[in-house]
Amino acid sequence: MQPAALPELHQQHEQRHGWRSLAQRPWWPWLTRGAAAAFFVLVAGLLFRQARTVDWPAVLQALRALPPGTLAVAGALALASHCLYGTFDLVARHCCGHHLRRSTTLGIAMTSYAFTLNLGSLVGGVGVRYRLYARRGVDAGTIGQVVGTSVLTNWVGYLLLAAVLPWLWAPPPLAGWSAPAWQWRLGGALLGCIPLAYGVVCALRAGRALTLRGHAFALPRWPVAVWQMAASAGNWMLMGAALWATLQAQVSYPAALATVLLGAVAGLVLRVPAGLGVLEAVGVALLTSPSLGQDKVLAALLAYRALYYFVPLVLASLALGAAELRWRHSAAVPAKN
Repeated sequence: MQPAALPELHQQHEQRHGWRSLAQRPWWPWLTRGAAAAFFVLVAGLLFRQARTVDWPAVLQALRALPPGTLAVAGALALASHCLYGTFDLVARHCCGHHLRRSTTLGIAMTSYAFTLNLGSLVGGVGVRYRLYARRGVDAGTIGQVVGTSVLTNWVGYLLLAAVLPWLWAPPPLAGWSAPAWQWRLGGALLGCIPLAYGVVCALRAGRALTLRGHAFALPRWPVAVWQMAASAGNWMLMGAALWATLQAQVSYPAALATVLLGAVAGLVLRVPAGLGVLEAVGVALLTSPSLGQDKVLAALLAYRALYYFVPLVLASLALGAAELRWRHSAAVPAKN
């Protein structure tokens, strides 16, 4: 046997008997889907069980008692957050070089964001974004870079806040479990290294694309990378401020921000559409106190969800419908001529 053939045989052996071969088994997709379905049922059962313990008439009463001024301030903060998120695609426009107008790019990003929040990233972040960009002549490769840059922008700011938050706020004991403050701060410091490393890479590359496994990823220069982090962190902070407003400042702002940050990750991991019930469960666990009852916390969370999730979805649906009608009308006019 030739020595050069040994690596090939070893590779074939790994393909037949290694962990990668599991994904090729006919029963593997059913196993993964079954595990995901069981996990979802378990989470749904826990949420339903918790919902049964809620005094819903008291929650409805607390919701009706929210002052209109409080809702107006929270709505303004939610609008500011959606507008700031729209600038993420302006960063992508700068990196990828497509030539759509800034106002059009901002509108596409804000529309897709509302669908992403309520229906998931595949529908909003990819599906709606792709349709709106493709209608305007942007090619698929550029759209993919726009989506990737927007996702990256969203999470670099999140990780920065995750590094700072443990110095400002400590979570209450949950189910009898707690961790020392130094562990939270250490974990946050490790997360904070990721966006800092991204900034260093952008500075070193000086605007040159980064190539990994034959794929080129557009990178901005370091001032734009700093703007990415600042805009993303500002967006998450506005989200926390909107929740803090509906809570009428009865909790500390870092606690409201932590609820938004942890609720976002929990909803992402559990794959629940719009994080429905997940954010509320996280908020009730973190914010309920002897001075602030569960009914008032849940009322504030529901008001926040309506202002930040549902109202923008209605507006985005109207905007998407109007865009589709304009496109079909413009496509039908040349056909008649």
